[in-house]
Amino acid sequence: MNTETLDVVELLLTAEIYNTQNDLIVNDIPSKIRRTLWDAKTRNVAKPIRVNNAVIKSMFGITDVAGALKVNGKSFAYAVSDAYTGNVRLTEGSLESAAEWFEKQEGAQDRISDNPVLAYYYGVVMDKKEIHYDEVASKNPPKEASREWIESVIEELSEDKGNGREWLKLAYIKAPEEVRESMDELILTDRQKYELQKIGLAIKNKDHFKKIGLYDIGKFLFVGPPGTGKTSFARALSKKLSIPIVEVHLSMITDQYLGETSKNIDRVFALAKKFDPCIMFIDEFDFIATSRTASDDHSAIKQAVNTLLKAIDNTSLVEDGVLLIAATNHTKKLDEAVWRRFDEIVDFERPTLEMRKDILDTILKRIDGDIDTETIAKKTEEYTGSDLRMVIREAVLSALLENRYYLVQADLEKAVKSFDRRSGLKMTAYIED
Repeated sequence: MNTETLDVVELLLTAEIYNTQNDLIVNDIPSKIRRTLWDAKTRNVAKPIRVNNAVIKSMFGITDVAGALKVNGKSFAYAVSDAYTGNVRLTEGSLESAAEWFEKQEGAQDRISDNPVLAYYYGVVMDKKEIHYDEVASKNPPKEASREWIESVIEELSEDKGNGREWLKLAYIKAPEEVRESMDELILTDRQKYELQKIGLAIKNKDHFKKIGLYDIGKFLFVGPPGTGKTSFARALSKKLSIPIVEVHLSMITDQYLGETSKNIDRVFALAKKFDPCIMFIDEFDFIATSRTASDDHSAIKQAVNTLLKAIDNTSLVEDGVLLIAATNHTKKLDEAVWRRFDEIVDFERPTLEMRKDILDTILKRIDGDIDTETIAKKTEEYTGSDLRMVIREAVLSALLENRYYLVQADLEKAVKSFDRRSGLKMTAYIED
């Protein structure tokens, strides 16, 4: 069967079922279809969905819709295309027949298992026991996971007569579908895995926490040396939970004018709340959350720290949909009051020997080669995950200089020595005459 025919018929079935079944919501529409039909103003795909030639062209690149709706040289019996208006729909009363035809086509089962709207019709309406709507729906990314959702919020902020446009300059905002990091590729400690489970449960049970009056939850402080995976964990969490991540570097929001830094802190927290639900990841947390007693002569710093503490207190996962994660490399610099604001402290230590081997195996799994990763792991004590990535990058480049895509042990050995030499240079003090 022509793929284009199945594309168009799947779209027509999805539109008809979504239009007529009141239980279905926008998150049931597959992201590949939802993206084209998305209404930025309402942040929704409104009912009824109307399919036309322009929609089909935008979605699938099909310019000859009539040709796509031919089966064995004849026009598809259960659809009609209006040449004058360009509208395309199922013929009156043909939904069940069209669905039965579609189900019999090669590849249709894979499409149904990826389309909650179709799964609902076959599994719930037609009562086919082998098709489970809930299972299919759980795999479909919600609207908040998409770039179009983020663009809708950005558009609203940009049109705001207030300072929405200025707020957008204070953070980087990524949709889960844009995140490269994945939990499956991170090597975590047992403690980190445990915290990951708790974070997931906190997100899923917001209503329960609200019901029992427990609001101080969902604030995590990640501590550890640079390169140990704090940022990667936060981004991978965005992908796993299918919610946007708002990344804030406190050094970016400082200002030379007294009081403006405090205003920027308020603005960036207000920005995160606009993307409910989301992860707010604050890197370089110690840049502002420094000890107030060490800065008695800098009232602006003390004011900024107080503003930050107040902003953290006024941000809630339960009420605002903001999962707050802060990261720092300098725990000793943090004001004592800052620690009390977080319900969980997660330690990101330098990886153990076993973890270093696992990290190397994970990174190298896409690279052809014959490498004894255990030997390399033993030679890289005190290396972070980021360091190990740099070693492999150096090894790949060295191999390319010899016109090789295949890595050998010597490439990694050489790369480790190069990295150690580079680290030594960072510790060297150069004195000018």
